Amino acid sequence: MEESYELIIRNGDVVLPGEVRKLDIGVKDGRIAALGEALQGSPNTAIIDAAGQYVLPGMIDMHVHFNEPAFGHWEGFRSGSASLAAGGCTCYADMPLNGNPPTVNIEALRMKTEAAAGNSAVDYVLWGGLVPGNLEDLEELAAAGVTGFKAFISNPGGEGEGRFREVDDDTLYQGMVRIAAIGGILALHAESEEMTSALGVAALREGRSSARDFAASRPPEAELEAVARALLYSERTGCRLHFVHISTSAALEMIHGAKKRGLDVTAETCPHYLILNEDSMEELGPLAKCAPPLRSSEEREQLWSALAAGKVDLIASDHSPCPAELKLAPGLSFFEAWGGISGAQSSLELMFHAGVRVRGLPVTQISALLSELPARRFGLEQRKGSIAPGLDADLVLLDPNTNYTLQADDLFYRHKHSPYVGMTLSCKVTTTLSRGNVVYTAGDGIVAADGGEWLRISSRQPAR
Repeated sequence: MEESYELIIRNGDVVLPGEVRKLDIGVKDGRIAALGEALQGSPNTAIIDAAGQYVLPGMIDMHVHFNEPAFGHWEGFRSGSASLAAGGCTCYADMPLNGNPPTVNIEALRMKTEAAAGNSAVDYVLWGGLVPGNLEDLEELAAAGVTGFKAFISNPGGEGEGRFREVDDDTLYQGMVRIAAIGGILALHAESEEMTSALGVAALREGRSSARDFAASRPPEAELEAVARALLYSERTGCRLHFVHISTSAALEMIHGAKKRGLDVTAETCPHYLILNEDSMEELGPLAKCAPPLRSSEEREQLWSALAAGKVDLIASDHSPCPAELKLAPGLSFFEAWGGISGAQSSLELMFHAGVRVRGLPVTQISALLSELPARRFGLEQRKGSIAPGLDADLVLLDPNTNYTLQADDLFYRHKHSPYVGMTLSCKVTTTLSRGNVVYTAGDGIVAADGGEWLRISSRQPAR
């Protein structure tokens, strides 16, 4: 009997939770309607032949900076979401900085949502912020639908008088009390401000401003101290925590130990900590500057070991773009350059190349880190993150046998610089679908730029 599928994706190697099967996927009303062999549609059913390709759930990138309102000239929702779609990402979470004003109250959230509306290629959620002075705003932000709250334990930098500020210990603790009371979650940039600021001032006073001097000013101990402090506060307050961009295996072990003690905590790392190392900062200059900084090649391998052992909960890009003059201007020291890596478009391809091709990890494990686990952690699992009937048809076709060298012209970023330009990858995203609609194809580029929707999420229940 013919079914009224709008679309059937045929012959692909479908990446399901824990297994890969050659299946057809039937799509109706933007959702996955059926999985099976030789699905039959109507004469009006569109067909995509995925033979020789993986069909994966679209990546969910829980950590990007699109900088609107006011700083869309760094990266806005339209260019940023196009980049994600081209990289196989079908849902993302925009951080509450570096826009001005930052998303720390309801009016700033309104400005953010107005900037995003009609300008995103794929669906999105929005983080609120925890900063000194906004404790009274947290409940209203949660009720309005932010996915959680982000705080910095170290100075986040940024532009303007209204920029995002790091938390003091009292704000951190009291914020965690309030976030716990509303069933929310707090994401933390965990580096000790006291340690990093003192080491940074000392380095510059002594005329040390190289890439390795910058890395030495933000040592692993700064991450470990901040993680330990936050875990103590979590234990005392009951606040759920998510540690962003963890750069050391020792911090992952500390977080894993807290989980075993019963704390509700998770940890993400980023492709740049798994692909690059501290030598990359010298070779590429500020293109490879981020905080925490890139670590040694030995530390990188330890991160991979921790990931393989299940001690990483999800992968996110921490896409933090800026105009080229803030990265690459002549005479700019490593300390002065903007600290952020542009990488959102490459996350899935990088992780497949380095994780599956180079290290032989199961494609199911890499897919889970990019899709299933972030969906589960942040209340999206009833809509996204896996390939299963009833979920949104957020799908990506990945050719595992196409070698190509990433060029600046391939990037959809507003500013086409990235530490991955010039890297040869062993796979390529060929098609991305958001709720059953093709939003990107490798031949045509972005074919639908404005269909993404804001998914308001109560921190206590899944998105509906």
